[in-house]
Amino acid sequence: MNTPTNINKRIFLSTPHMSGKEMHYVEEAFKKNYIAPLGHNVDSFEESLANFCKISHVAALSSGTAAIHLALTILAVKPGDEVIAPTFTFSATINPITYLGATPVLVDSEPETWNMDPDLLEKTIIKLRNRSGPGKKGVAGPKAIIVVHLYGMPANMDAIMHIANKYGIPVIEDGAESLGSRYMGKPVGTYGKMAILSFNGNKIITTSGGGALISDDKEVIDKARFLAAQARDPAPHYQHSEIGYNYRMSNILAGIGRGQMEIIEERIKQRRKINQWYRDILKNVPGITFQTEPSDNYFSNYWLTCIIIDREKSGTDREKLRIALEAENIESRPLWKPMHLQPVFKGSQANLNGTSEKLFNDGLCLPSSSNLTESDLTRISGVIKKQFNPEKEF
Repeated sequence: MNTPTNINKRIFLSTPHMSGKEMHYVEEAFKKNYIAPLGHNVDSFEESLANFCKISHVAALSSGTAAIHLALTILAVKPGDEVIAPTFTFSATINPITYLGATPVLVDSEPETWNMDPDLLEKTIIKLRNRSGPGKKGVAGPKAIIVVHLYGMPANMDAIMHIANKYGIPVIEDGAESLGSRYMGKPVGTYGKMAILSFNGNKIITTSGGGALISDDKEVIDKARFLAAQARDPAPHYQHSEIGYNYRMSNILAGIGRGQMEIIEERIKQRRKINQWYRDILKNVPGITFQTEPSDNYFSNYWLTCIIIDREKSGTDREKLRIALEAENIESRPLWKPMHLQPVFKGSQANLNGTSEKLFNDGLCLPSSSNLTESDLTRISGVIKKQFNPEKEF
């Protein structure tokens, strides 16, 4: 690993950005001695999320991963079931499938959005439903579809929902990276049966650690809250008829979320402004393409600005740029390594077209924090310009 050549402060990929109001709500919880995973902060945070996402019901939880686990549990996913999910995503999308003993079936990306390819999705469903041979008689089709809105870019939900409805398969939207993004004017997360959010420290807003399950189906969220609180039956004593989990969000962390939600629109504007800054400084560099909204139907929060580097046209590659940035104490990161290439998911069923592997090989996430300073941007720009063309201003 290269050691940075200077003592400049570390520029991280995506850092928390506080509004200034978070401590007010946290202190309020302390004064009322409401430190447990219940209280006014949780209620208010859930209400603000419901209003922002234009959805009826929200359960604030301990993580986005917990939300996916509960979503699959509510859909009665069991050992031996199959769940379709994108191969191009973070492992937290896929891991909960295995928690339940189910099998992930991976689908590659479309080039336009980098999200699940609708054509491959339908081919995968047909293949799973039409299986035949020894031991395959009576095997059911996929139990659910998880769709990810990667790096804030909405998936092609019109096509995906048409296919899901055609075959009667419920959709879970993984909106961990896409709070504030919209597709055809509607917030992402409002198309499927339910959706999950993440408020990890690197997300566009944070509760330090946390997530949420959202849905217009009250029964879904009521069930999620029940399961997330150890599935305690309504009795004066502790009684349990189902297996539950300790997944509810702390009232303290929800206080951070309340403060963050008050500036969510500003954070989206700042992330999109950073994205445009990168486009401006790289506009004359051959061989550089961005993850880009395919049409006016798409609105990305551009949580992370991501580029693809054509090695032949640009004269450099993803890894050279990453190392050059790291040498100056600037964090960048390759795009997600596809799940079908991960050792833990080796041998998983996968319907591939080569898109995700190309994105992984040539793609880079650039520093995208909403609190990047002019000095930070100058440092980043200097490295990028030197790497792509040390003699020419662009």
